[in-house]
Amino acid sequence: MNEFTFEISPKVDNNQLNTLFSAAWKNHTPSDFQQVLRHSLLYVCAFRQRQLIGFVNVAWDGGVHAFLLDTTVHPYFQRHGLGRRLVLTAVDQARQRGIVWLHVDYEPHLRVFYEQCGFRHTEAGLINLTTLGD
Repeated sequence: MNEFTFEISPKVDNNQLNTLFSAAWKNHTPSDFQQVLRHSLLYVCAFRQRQLIGFVNVAWDGGVHAFLLDTTVHPYFQRHGLGRRLVLTAVDQARQRGIVWLHVDYEPHLRVFYEQCGFRHTEAGLINLTTLGD
């Protein structure tokens, strides 16, 4: 499992990303990722023999705040430290670009994973704008 390569913001197409996300997320619907990628501070991809097997996106506010999104590892390659390496690479790259605060939202079962990546648990607010007025 050491034959992984990590690339910062490489050219990846929708087919590669949708294939990965479909394998990793039960309810994934095909998406156009290109607009998201164009507006990202950076993203990190993991490859094995040119197959995309891991991804994490770093969105930002144009200043010193950024947000970790879509940490995804192909199920076959999970539990080998690949997700942690993706996140830690994104953290390092964000720091190098002057980001001071890196945020991440996660479900309770992922708390230990993100704490092992250096994040601390905080309170946060969330609103689903699609359900306002219901």
